[in-house]
Amino acid sequence: MRSLLFGACSAAALCAGMPAHAQIGDVIITGYLEEELPQELARYGARVETVTAEEILNGGYVDAASALQNQVPGLYIAPLSGPFDYVDASYQGSRVTELLWLVDGVRMNNRLYSTTPPTDTIPAHMIERIEVIEAGQALFYGTTAVAGAINIVTKEFSDTPDGAISLGAGSFGERHINGYFRDSIGPHQFVIYGSSDQADGFRPFRKADYQPSATDRERGYDAVSLGIKYGVNIGEDARFSVSYQHTDTTNDYIRPFLIAEGHNDRDEEVLSAKLDWTVSDQIQLFIKGYYHDWDTAFTEVDNVIGSPGTLDVVSDGDFWGFEDYGLNALAKYAPGGGFEFYAGYDYQTYSGEDQVFLIAPQNESVHAPFAQIRTTDDLIPNVVLSAGVRHNIPSDAESSTVWNVSGRWDITPNLFARATGGTAFRLPDAYELYVVDPCCEQGNPNLDPERSYNINGSVGGTVPMGSVTLTWEAVGYLRNIEDMIEIVFDPDLGVDTFANSGPTVKVRGGELIVGAEFDNVFSANLSYSFNSSETEGTNVQRPDVPESMFKAILDYHPMDLPFGASVTVNHIGDVYRSALGIQQYGDYTVVDVGARVFIDPERRHRIGVKVQNLFDEEYATRVRVGETDGGADYVYRFRGMPQSFYLNYTYQFGM
Repeated sequence: MRSLLFGACSAAALCAGMPAHAQIGDVIITGYLEEELPQELARYGARVETVTAEEILNGGYVDAASALQNQVPGLYIAPLSGPFDYVDASYQGSRVTELLWLVDGVRMNNRLYSTTPPTDTIPAHMIERIEVIEAGQALFYGTTAVAGAINIVTKEFSDTPDGAISLGAGSFGERHINGYFRDSIGPHQFVIYGSSDQADGFRPFRKADYQPSATDRERGYDAVSLGIKYGVNIGEDARFSVSYQHTDTTNDYIRPFLIAEGHNDRDEEVLSAKLDWTVSDQIQLFIKGYYHDWDTAFTEVDNVIGSPGTLDVVSDGDFWGFEDYGLNALAKYAPGGGFEFYAGYDYQTYSGEDQVFLIAPQNESVHAPFAQIRTTDDLIPNVVLSAGVRHNIPSDAESSTVWNVSGRWDITPNLFARATGGTAFRLPDAYELYVVDPCCEQGNPNLDPERSYNINGSVGGTVPMGSVTLTWEAVGYLRNIEDMIEIVFDPDLGVDTFANSGPTVKVRGGELIVGAEFDNVFSANLSYSFNSSETEGTNVQRPDVPESMFKAILDYHPMDLPFGASVTVNHIGDVYRSALGIQQYGDYTVVDVGARVFIDPERRHRIGVKVQNLFDEEYATRVRVGETDGGADYVYRFRGMPQSFYLNYTYQFGM
């Protein structure tokens, strides 16, 4: 990794005399290939939902998962027990394993367990925006981007001084402090941000689910994040930038039985260095090296049934974690004549081990060249098309090739149609391949990757109505998955293991998304999503995938008055899980309300108030099987966040 970063730095030094014309705005950076990629994908037919820093602030969200849970149509996010916890996730009928997570373009997915997204360590305060790209995005982003990719963009560079500091508290012992500052000095730019988020927590299980042996009954967290970015413009057409982020968290991990103490202590480092270079009016490129280190020490201490005061140390800071580093490069050639060409290379290498579930140290790597051709309006007015291919060469699996085609047609200034289709794949994670747990599950090193193809299409537009602007979009999608990896019982081993299933898994669904802006004072965004995600021939919805969702966001934001308010409604339809029979644990509606008051004419001082789960809805976010103190199996449920109150103060400067 040091060699990769040194190479990027050396390349930047060699480019010091290059001419330039990349443009940097006050906050949103334009003219750089990686930063603009989601917007470019949207221009060529992919749907991209963007959650802004302002929406996050107005919503009073403290972590990335909470913001995504309410703000993105078609995306199901169910935190186990409130902020900074594991989540179940489903996008347009997907499983949690089919979503790729990135921070500033750096892959964040857990290399050991594809079922644990990284949202438990990402605070909301450091976010500039979140870009959610629907459908298979394997062409540019690679393995795991089967149903979509979620890119969390941290605070960006600014030409002028800009910053904020915020303090907050909540009804479950929540304490939050965060801030950032950014500025430029000549060709040099920098961003510094940090946050501390703590909570005593609430009881994450129903009263009836707790066994007497569970004495640790509140799930809390303690998360500290620090980040710094530095960028320098080299001449007029090149920029070298470095980004570093450190996260240190202690997240309680408890069950409703036996537990006297249980927590994960995490130490995470993300480092990247990148050179952006506009070679000429026709050629643009970037090269980036990155390093991601994720270390966790797991502690579990159980009470011994029948021996009050006696403790059993099951795990004492046992290590599980991984290292992930690599190199990304992308070049764009725009010769004119109605065509543009992209070519890139992606190299990833990673290693990991788990002393808790007994995954021995493993090393893997992937090489992947890819290319895409695009048309422009010069070829066909109001129509753009793209087609691309990627060849993946993993070290521990057979090579595979994926492709993608997409397009958009602006039928009139107020009506458009777009579509995307292609193939994707998901490599088995380390747990599925190598785990050795004699009591429960064993890995299968002979697993094949999951393969899929997808088609997404939509029509939409705008309806101007005087002072009201109405937007709408109707979306349809389908996805077929072959060789899905599932848990099966192996009679020879006498334990569960993993195997590629025979039947195809078919996902079919649609969304209706409507938005309205009333004279720049009041906005409403509504969405309804439905899907069928079934193994062929079963007519049974796949586990942990909701059949339907409804989301509504209403926001009042008059600029001539010193206050604003918002209401969010999140309804989740039926969700199922096999746990001592088929369990249904969806069908709930959560309403959040919030308000903000500006106490000075410049709107620099702001007080925010939020009530989460206004009507104190009782609902479950996950269903599992445990063991009573008497030795019998039983079903227990993780509770969703109960009614809670949150108050914060924010001072912004340099706006």
